[in-house]
Amino acid sequence: MLFKRRMLFTSESVGAGHPDKLCDYISDSILDEIYKQDPQGRVACETLATTGLVVVAGEITTSAVINYPDVVRNAVIEIGYDNVSYGLDGNSCAVICAIDRQSPDISQGVTEGTGLHKEQGAGDQGMMFGFAIKETPVLMPMPIYYAHQLVRKLAVVRKKELTYLGPDCKSQVTVLYNNGKPEKITTIVISAQHQASVKLNQIRKDLVEYVIKKVIPAKLMDNKTVIHINPTGRFVVGGPHGDTGLTGRKIIVDTYGGMGRHGGGAFSGKDPSKVDRSATYAARYIAKNIVAADLAYVCEVQLAYAIGVAQPVSINVNTFGTATVDEEKIEAAVKEIFNLTPKGIIEMLDLRRPIYKQTAMNGHFGNNEYSWEQTDKVKELKKFLKV
Repeated sequence: MLFKRRMLFTSESVGAGHPDKLCDYISDSILDEIYKQDPQGRVACETLATTGLVVVAGEITTSAVINYPDVVRNAVIEIGYDNVSYGLDGNSCAVICAIDRQSPDISQGVTEGTGLHKEQGAGDQGMMFGFAIKETPVLMPMPIYYAHQLVRKLAVVRKKELTYLGPDCKSQVTVLYNNGKPEKITTIVISAQHQASVKLNQIRKDLVEYVIKKVIPAKLMDNKTVIHINPTGRFVVGGPHGDTGLTGRKIIVDTYGGMGRHGGGAFSGKDPSKVDRSATYAARYIAKNIVAADLAYVCEVQLAYAIGVAQPVSINVNTFGTATVDEEKIEAAVKEIFNLTPKGIIEMLDLRRPIYKQTAMNGHFGNNEYSWEQTDKVKELKKFLKV
């Protein structure tokens, strides 16, 4: 098992109004706008946001005609920064763009028919991990699953019941594991931006009633569960006004909350020729199908690539001793069933679509709307393995 002793594990999530997540959303909004016009566009887009200012830089090669400042401002407003009191207002903020074309040296490695190997190769070297575990309905680890659910609920209630809340928020969930299985939630932390006029006692009461009790099953809490809400006592200054945001800084929030390894590559602002993004999606797709097929209770998949080379340099399946079939046989099934070249992944998961800004909110995994979250390979895996 992943955990063989009685222990605590904690994961955090951050809301779409968090400064780093806002930058992810802006970068992916640009990718989506390009894909609406040019599904073959090459995009590597980074965003920085601070008080009154958004800076977008990167390498983009596309036939699409994009008004980048308009895309940026619309994204800022969509997240909820539409008032100067937040320190960033999409209606009036300054936008600086510094965008160049993709390097021709990289382009020849990812363009089919060019480069040393002629196939569409990986956009960079690196290793990517996917993970799945039977702890939640979507086969995500429990700590990150409920941390995401809390910030997702915060985004809903701030527009309805608790309109005094601002866009910026964070959550954290600690789960007690006993012999590899989650037993209960021991600690919940929520920090939510709010108007200065609202008292802390009211915020704490409201977030317990409208958020925590609506998200966390009662059976997972008891009278010893510790709840921290705005533990500094005040959270009025938030978003990029309180802390400069950058694309790609929340890679653990974006994946499995620290449970399972991470290859180091960020996702947002990158088109799927970048295996940092697409191969990580593929690794999750593989791991989730393995677990859904009852081939293991938990599964971690590692893929690795060389820049400009189509086939992965390695494929590894690790079930932490929970496999019901020999791991080498599972790896053989993976190699047979899943096309793990960059072109194969893009076609398998239908990735050349404007679907990406949604992924910048509440993690890239665990949402069954995404193609890489489908369990449509279960029958093929079972048939290949004769189980």
